[in-house]
Amino acid sequence: MERVNASKTALVTGANKGIGFAIAQGLGALGFTIVVGARDDIRRKEAVERLLAAGVDAYGVALDVTSDESVTAAAAVIDQTSGRLDVLINNAGVAGRFEDGAQDPTTLDLDVVRTVLDTNVFGVVRVTNTMLYLLRRSAAPRIVNLSSTMGSLTLQAGPILAAYAPSKTMLNSITAQYARRLADTNVIVNAACPGYVATDFNGFDGPRTPAEGAAVVIRLATLPDDGPRGGFFDDSGPVPW
Repeated sequence: MERVNASKTALVTGANKGIGFAIAQGLGALGFTIVVGARDDIRRKEAVERLLAAGVDAYGVALDVTSDESVTAAAAVIDQTSGRLDVLINNAGVAGRFEDGAQDPTTLDLDVVRTVLDTNVFGVVRVTNTMLYLLRRSAAPRIVNLSSTMGSLTLQAGPILAAYAPSKTMLNSITAQYARRLADTNVIVNAACPGYVATDFNGFDGPRTPAEGAAVVIRLATLPDDGPRGGFFDDSGPVPW
């Protein structure tokens, strides 16, 4: 059933905190109805309440990107509540355990690799493919995948994290594959690097605020119909693969 208001609807995965919440705030300020996708019931509810208090139209869906059942159920809620999806922000991600050489390539813990890929890559594919039928109902659907310059084979930025960095490299490649497959449709897919943002992801060590990190994502989520496709961008523009 279509909601009474005809605003565009955006699903942000992992939207209960950090960059994800800042993206939700930014898109909400532009008039989007925000769907807060998060696993934690309490944090999801609190995030929705904060958005509503700020004048943003928002509701939450239970969403574990590693679970087929959870993602399918979330899509059904969005279908019943909004009737379509205009923007999908694949923000949910994990860094993975790195103590005791778990992400040193010479002592790499393959279980850590599997865990990181399950969220950062397989989760993106799972959510994207499940939500695609809702996106196809939009006049201007946009998908933005949250990547990192650590996934750039050219830049090789950041510390050595042999599970996390390759997960972003693969995510970049998956983004390009989606863009190629959807090239003759109105679905525009890109990847974004928010930069080194202070969140609990890194112990609040980054120099950038969540709002600063969200800016490039919001820009890609609101691209015009002739905007770039299959690219990798940060605040400065295209990021080398």
